[in-house]
Amino acid sequence: MDNKNIKDMKVNKKLVLLPLIALGLLLIIPLSCKKNFLNQTDTFASTADATFQKPQAVIALVNAIYDTYQSSDLLKKSIWYYANFQTHDWFNNGSDIVWNYYGIGADFYALPVFWNNGYIGIARANAALEVISAAQTKGVITDTLAKRLKGEALFLRGITYYYLAGTFGGVPLELKAETNGLTPRSTQDAVFKQVVADMQQAEQLLLSKTQMAQADLGRATKGAAYAYEGAAQMWLKNYTAALAAFNNPEITNNYHLLPNFVDVGEYDHQNSDESLFEVQFKTAGSQSWDGGWQNGGEEAWIDDFSWPQEISGFGYDYGNPGLWYSYQAGDLRRAATICGPGDTLVSKGIITKWGGIKGYAVVQSNFAEAQKPLSSNNYKDTSAILLARKTYTDATGNIRADANTSNIINTCGTAKYPWYGTDGTPRSGYYNAKKWRDPNLTGANGTSAIFGDQNQILLRYAEVLLDRAECKIRTGDVAGGLADIKLVRDRAWGGVGKAPAVMQDGLTWDGKPSTPITDPMQMVLSEYRHELTAEYSLFYDLRRAGTDPATNQTYAQEFIHNNYGSTSSTNQIIYPYGPTADGKTHGVWTTSLPANKDILPIPSVAIGLNPNLKQNPSY
Repeated sequence: MDNKNIKDMKVNKKLVLLPLIALGLLLIIPLSCKKNFLNQTDTFASTADATFQKPQAVIALVNAIYDTYQSSDLLKKSIWYYANFQTHDWFNNGSDIVWNYYGIGADFYALPVFWNNGYIGIARANAALEVISAAQTKGVITDTLAKRLKGEALFLRGITYYYLAGTFGGVPLELKAETNGLTPRSTQDAVFKQVVADMQQAEQLLLSKTQMAQADLGRATKGAAYAYEGAAQMWLKNYTAALAAFNNPEITNNYHLLPNFVDVGEYDHQNSDESLFEVQFKTAGSQSWDGGWQNGGEEAWIDDFSWPQEISGFGYDYGNPGLWYSYQAGDLRRAATICGPGDTLVSKGIITKWGGIKGYAVVQSNFAEAQKPLSSNNYKDTSAILLARKTYTDATGNIRADANTSNIINTCGTAKYPWYGTDGTPRSGYYNAKKWRDPNLTGANGTSAIFGDQNQILLRYAEVLLDRAECKIRTGDVAGGLADIKLVRDRAWGGVGKAPAVMQDGLTWDGKPSTPITDPMQMVLSEYRHELTAEYSLFYDLRRAGTDPATNQTYAQEFIHNNYGSTSSTNQIIYPYGPTADGKTHGVWTTSLPANKDILPIPSVAIGLNPNLKQNPSY
C-alpha cells in the first residue's frame, strides 16, 4: 500500500455542549494515542505548567486536534451528509431521511454532533496555540518544533471553521482558550476571513510535503494550507487572491492527478500525490462490534454502511439513478462512483481479494441456498430459495424451475431484480462505488468486519484544478478555465486528449436526451458533480458559487432543479425510467431546494446554552 505508515489515534472525548472548552477542562480529557506521528503519553495533570514539561506532551495536545476528525459522526454523519444529501445525488435510509426532502429542523438530533465536534476541535486548537507558545518560551520545545505545531493547530482550526461556516453560515468565532460560551455569531464573511488568516499563518509555519518524513504523512502541509486558503477566498469572492493561492508552487509542484481515476479511492493508494489532506485511520484488533473501534482503534463505519443491504446488512445511504444516467458516454468515473443494477465493481482491491461481489460469504452462502430444489410442501423453504435465486444469482434462468440454472451473481443486483434491500425500507438500487474499496471489510456478514481504516480524503488536487477553473472563468480567463477543466476530463476518459470536446450529460434524470453544456460556469458545476460527488465537497462548492445573475436563483437551486426537475413535493416519486421504473417508489425524492435551506439551522440546544445566538432564516 502507498505510504500507509501512519497508525491510529484515539482521544477519549467528553461531550461538551458549549461552543468552546476552557483550557482547564481540556486538560482533564485523557489522551491515549497509537499513531506513528501521533504517539502520546498521558501526562495530563491539573495545570499547564505541571503538564507540558516534555515535548511529547505538547505534541500530544496538537495530535488531539487531529483526533477530532477521526470520527464517523463528524466526517460521515455531518460533513459527508451535507455535501451529498443536499444535492439529491444521494439519499439517506434510516433515521435521517429528513435530509431527502430538506426537512431538517433546529431540533434534529444530529445537528449538535456537527456543532459540538467542531467546537471541541476548535477548543483544542486554541488551547494548543497557547501551550505551544509557553512551551517554546520555556525551552520545552525547540523553535522549529513550535513553528510546525503552531502551523498545524492553525490549519486544523481553519478547516473546522471552513466546514462550520459552509454548513451553518456565520458562527461564533472563538479564538482564545477560555470563553464564557456566550459569544454571538460572526458573519459568514468574517468567519471565512478568519479561515484565510489562519491558513496564511499556517502557510509560513508548516512543513512542505517535500520535507515530510514518511511516518508523518497525514499531517497538514503548506500545500494543504494554500489550497484551503484558496477555497476560503472563493467564499469571499476574492477570486484573484484565490488564484494566487492555488498557483503557489507548494501545490503545483507537489501534487498531481493520478493517471487513473479509479485509483483515487483505492485502499492501496492512500496518501497519494493527488491527496492534499486526508484523515488517517487504522484498525486495532477485531473490526467487528466487539473490536478496536471501542478499544483504542481509529477505525470507522463510514464505508460499508453505504454498501447494499444484500451485502453489508446496512445500506444506510444510496444513489439517485439520475446521477448514473448523467455521466457522459465514455466517462470512466461513473463505474468508479456509482454502481447500479447489472454493474460490476471496478475496485482493483475488491476484485483481487474477492473476485468482485461474488466472493463475499453472504453471496456464496445464498448462492448455495439457490441450488436447493424447490419444496412443494414447505412454503418457508421455497420462499427462501426463491429469494436467494432472485437476489444472489444472475437471474438468467427460470427461478421457479425445480433446478437453478443461473450463475452466481457478480453484479450490484440485476436489471431484472435490482437490490432494493431486504427490510422493506426504500432504496433506489444504486450504491456508492467510491466507498466500496476496502478489501478488508465484509459488512455485518461473513467475518463481520464492519469498522475499517480507509483514510478519508477531504481535499485533492482535482478539486483544486476545478476551483482554479472557476476562478479563471470569473476573472475573465475563460480559455484558462476550460484548459483546467480539460485536465480533469481527460483523466476521466483515460488520458490526454481523450475527453470529447463537447460536454453534455449522458441522459437527463428521466432518460431523455441531453443537450450540450456551453456556459463555462455550468461546465465547472457539472465537473464538480461528476468528479467530486460522494466525497466531502460537492454541495459546499455549489453553495459557495452563490447566485446566478442570469436567473437570480442560487446555483445550488438551479443545479437541483436542472438535474432532477425538482418540485415542491416532499413525497417520493415513482422513477420514470430504467430498470427501477416498475411503478413503485424506491426512495427517490425530487424536492426543490427551498430558499434559505442551503444552510442548516443552528442547533436549538446551542441556542439554549447561548441566548446570543440567532437562528438562521426559515428555521
